[in-house]
Amino acid sequence: MTKRRVTNAIIYVILSLLTVAFLYPLIFILINSFKGKFFISKDPFAIPSGDTFVGLSNYVNGLMKTGLLSAIGYSFFITIVSVALIILFTSMTAYYISRIKSKVTSVIYYMFTFSMIVPFQMVMFTMTSLADKFHLRNPLGMCFLYLGFGAGLSVFMFAGFVKSIPLEIEEAAMIDGCNPLQNFFRVVFPILKPTAITVAILNAMWIWNDFLLPYLVIGVSTKYKTIPVVVQMLVGSNGNKDMGALMAMLVLAIIPIIIFYLFCQKYIIEGVVAGAVKG
Repeated sequence: MTKRRVTNAIIYVILSLLTVAFLYPLIFILINSFKGKFFISKDPFAIPSGDTFVGLSNYVNGLMKTGLLSAIGYSFFITIVSVALIILFTSMTAYYISRIKSKVTSVIYYMFTFSMIVPFQMVMFTMTSLADKFHLRNPLGMCFLYLGFGAGLSVFMFAGFVKSIPLEIEEAAMIDGCNPLQNFFRVVFPILKPTAITVAILNAMWIWNDFLLPYLVIGVSTKYKTIPVVVQMLVGSNGNKDMGALMAMLVLAIIPIIIFYLFCQKYIIEGVVAGAVKG
């Protein structure tokens, strides 16, 4: 019993240190968002007080310089629509290739799996060319691009869970008069809820924080800029930057995704285990 207590104490200390290590960057950004930009460079680890404390001026300055409010709207639209498209189409694809056993479906499945290991840098120039050709340089076009890039992992996770669903459930539904679409949406899809939530969380966090794809497709010269793009605008030429406004905008950028994650975190492990281990 004493040995177990010592082991538990060691694990507790290690996990506590890891928690501090992961939370400290967020705390660092938060405390510096209330300090003057010159004091951030001079003493970045000090808590703001006295002359170093500037209140909400960094937030006001950052909003005026970047137009972050409109960027938040575009980021919300792109994230929500992209995640909805990913869940809908990848779950249907995974259901089809898991239930229809053929060489074609096997090739499709392995193509989706292979897409997870292809570096984005290999396809980004071709992707930007196609985005320009098919007029995808807008928020709705971005949603379809994210659907393509997010399909690999999502299909893999959904397919693993679908294989664990007994065929008898679907056969009973078909006997009751369900056609294939009704069978999927009324019987299979509700069972996929844990994996669907996990897919939504992982893709939402990725899309919300993504900088490179919006920068390449939408750029900085249009009104459709997302949050990471407008935050990057605070970095001027020759590396000049307003550190105070930058820290403040980073705080505003991460608050929504942190809230989303805290509400949905309990489903992550459940969905990952269900999608990757079962079947």
